[in-house]
Amino acid sequence: MFENEKTWASAVLNNSTDEFDRKFDQAIDMVKKDFGKRYPMIIGGKEIYSDNQFQVRSPADTRIVIATFPLATKEDTLHAIDSAKDAFSRWSQIPYQKRVEIFRECANTLSSDKFQLAAIMTFENGKNRLESMGDVDEAIDFLRFYSDQLESNQGFSKETKSVSTNEKTRSVLKPYGLWGIISPFNFPSAIAIGMTTGALITGNSAVLKPSSDTPLSAFKFVESIYHKLPPAALNFVTGAGSVVGKTILESSLVDGIAFTGSKEVGMSGFEAFVKKQPRPFISEMGGKNPAIITESADLEKAAEGVLRASFGYGGQKCSACSRVYVQKNIANQFMEKLVLKAKSLKIGYPWQKDVFLGPVINEAAVKKFQRASDVAKKDGKVVFGGSVLKDSDYQHGYFVEPTIVTDLPQGHDLITEELFLPFVCVISFDSFDEGIKMANKTNYGLTAGIFSKDQKEIEAFFEKIEAGVTYANRAASATTGAMVGAQPFVGWKESGISGKGAGGAYYLLQFMREQTQTRCE
Repeated sequence: MFENEKTWASAVLNNSTDEFDRKFDQAIDMVKKDFGKRYPMIIGGKEIYSDNQFQVRSPADTRIVIATFPLATKEDTLHAIDSAKDAFSRWSQIPYQKRVEIFRECANTLSSDKFQLAAIMTFENGKNRLESMGDVDEAIDFLRFYSDQLESNQGFSKETKSVSTNEKTRSVLKPYGLWGIISPFNFPSAIAIGMTTGALITGNSAVLKPSSDTPLSAFKFVESIYHKLPPAALNFVTGAGSVVGKTILESSLVDGIAFTGSKEVGMSGFEAFVKKQPRPFISEMGGKNPAIITESADLEKAAEGVLRASFGYGGQKCSACSRVYVQKNIANQFMEKLVLKAKSLKIGYPWQKDVFLGPVINEAAVKKFQRASDVAKKDGKVVFGGSVLKDSDYQHGYFVEPTIVTDLPQGHDLITEELFLPFVCVISFDSFDEGIKMANKTNYGLTAGIFSKDQKEIEAFFEKIEAGVTYANRAASATTGAMVGAQPFVGWKESGISGKGAGGAYYLLQFMREQTQTRCE
């Protein structure tokens, strides 16, 4: 029976949070010893180094060089694609039971190393220690959940109705072939591992291209499993999206793509990939996620839920809450609570205990924040935050203030466009129906939340809201924190293409195609 890893939640439940912090601090000391180390690409079952490299630096302190990786060429990428294509037949013929065994072993390996993996991540992409551990836990959950799904469905092969006595029929789902996996910086373990596992465990081969901001977390997964697979079943290629990603998307040998990233990159990739032939393209492409606060809401829970959803990991989650619609007669009370909570947030080095908000990912994100803040001050009102932090401990990192904005006109770009920053816009509404309409007025449809004590409002919210992942009265986080196996993560509208959620019962089906087999006696 599948169970979520839930390392931090278990520590809280068992009153062992001090032990958690002790282990995390030990892990930090361990991973620091490898800072600056050179790492390879993995192509054709071999580790490949290159003199043409790029450095991975911590966004919290850019003086820290975490790792050095090869800057892959088009030829490197084509080599990986050719190798994976050749390996497909060998890997796909391995019984599903053996594939399940391999991925469960990998899950156990990552579980035993999870504090070191989380410590790497907190330096690599700036997540605090709880967010980093949650990311690693989710990766482990994907490995185990998809293993259980494949096993419980007997490899997705079943008998079907026979139309005559001399016929026996069966429906079998078979892998497509070679998949390109293009993963983002914000969940460098969970998303990279989840998408790659979906492709591999169903019998496909894969080429994984991680974000250049966070290749080390993905490498640790590949390192733990590639030697257990036929050579070249899994290839790992690092470098620029304009080279590696472009080559994968343009190759006629690639049978499917799994992508997580921005809508712009996702849609351009989708259009290029299916231009000449129909091929599956699984994508999650961001969100502009609303929370609705009605007059009957518990405002303490609402403020806490919005705070965590808006500013957790600096708003750099596709599920982050970036729009809040609050009923007018309680708007001032809600804002007072939200601002008070925002003032209490600890900003700093994310590997330090009790830090809530670390840096944004890179200089481009800081510049985007500054532009958004300048526009908000001109066209609306910045109630809290709005500044880039440059003093003292912040001077060598990409730190910005969590920012709350009001008084923007309806349809303003800051209300409609995804920013991927700790930046939330608060808008008031009169009636509940108006709040729903305003929340739905977006091209995205990923997550949404409501805070209300009125059950009729909650039911109407679930009925009318146009989003794939929805929550009511969730103080832990208004719009983020979906759990594998419990809350499949799926985007509607321009937030996704397939309509099937990661961590759900229908996810693996996307990596396979159906064959009907009829035997006549």
